[in-house]
Amino acid sequence: MEIPWRELSPEALDGLIEEFVTREGTDYGHQDYSLDDKVAQVRRQLECGEAVILFDSYLQSCTLERRSG
Repeated sequence: MEIPWRELSPEALDGLIEEFVTREGTDYGHQDYSLDDKVAQVRRQLECGEAVILFDSYLQSCTLERRSG
């Protein structure tokens, strides 16, 4: 189920984004980015619709993914 990012509190959104960008296996290519840079990059992707927040009711967890097609 897709969760509109605007419906999350600022604190919840920040926590979700920070958890995502610090997750093991998240790939940012050959460049190093600060945590703030990574958070800002994901926030921009959410704001312009390139990324979405998905809730898995079975696992009771959220994740961020690139919007498909």
